[in-house]
Amino acid sequence: MRDALGSVQSMLVLGGGSEIALAITRALVAERTRTVILAGRSPERLEEPAAELRAAGAQTVETARFEADEPEQHEAFADEVFARSGDIDLVLVAFGELGEASRSAREPAAAAAVARTNFVGAVSASIAAAERLRRQGHGMLVVLSSVAGERVRAANFVYGASKAGLDGFAQGLGDSLAGSGVRVMVVRPGFVRTKMTAHLDAAPFATDPDSVAEEVMRGLRRGSETVWAPPVLRFVMALLRHLPRPLFRRIGG
Repeated sequence: MRDALGSVQSMLVLGGGSEIALAITRALVAERTRTVILAGRSPERLEEPAAELRAAGAQTVETARFEADEPEQHEAFADEVFARSGDIDLVLVAFGELGEASRSAREPAAAAAVARTNFVGAVSASIAAAERLRRQGHGMLVVLSSVAGERVRAANFVYGASKAGLDGFAQGLGDSLAGSGVRVMVVRPGFVRTKMTAHLDAAPFATDPDSVAEEVMRGLRRGSETVWAPPVLRFVMALLRHLPRPLFRRIGG
């Protein structure tokens, strides 16, 4: 349960190796989150960030194996984690695959792999987590989407489409949970400088994981349903959404 000041006490991170996820987790630990479960494909790789979170003030930090591409295992995973940890205040859905745009555009298997992780896996994991939060009667589900899903660009349309699907799903899930005590917050970062994007040219309004985390924290304090990082992208995308398609195609790469 949240403490008397409303601070998140416990969280589950799906995609615990994500630089953005870890920045958000560090920010929450700095504001009194004391129990953290970092879940990812390779739990052994999460031991170092787990140790850093303990040093930062978290009392209990566990690691767990979670595979986004195994949706048939997500219910059992959620049952086990919630049974072991008790109440979880916040679940962060932070895993994703960028994919190689040229391969995704031409190879069905490559495109399907991106869609499987970013949409199918995230839908399955979010439903499993949301149902457990609903049963306990409270909690927050934070879903990392992307501005790439606001209007899909030709430059990486498979990734953008997968995020567009995830974004729409998360909004609908939030609406379906109204009155249950569970809320969904959708986070729409722009280009974030991470290891995953190091080989790409930075887009306008590029940001970094710590800045995204700051916006997420503001969103949690305000009870926001949508967070843009940086905030200016709300207005940029409002314009781009309404550009005539031939013009958008010229600037969309």
